[in-house]
Amino acid sequence: MVSEQESKQRLHLVFGGELKSLDTVDFKNLEGLDIVGIFPDYASALTAWRAKAQQTVDNAAMRYFIVHMHRLLEPDGH
Repeated sequence: MVSEQESKQRLHLVFGGELKSLDTVDFKNLEGLDIVGIFPDYASALTAWRAKAQQTVDNAAMRYFIVHMHRLLEPDGH
């Protein structure tokens, strides 16, 4: 049997884009955001984030982020 804890999804969104300034998290072009995908766990999201970050290492203004969607969907932690 799968326990309730094991069956809970922990969705993570990986996305990125070019920032207006290195001092903010304001994107230059919202229509140009790169939505990498939604992943079932942090480990797979981190792998995708690392790959994208490595591909864009030459552009200092390009940033990728991991959003813990499960925290937004269930803010009380249940």
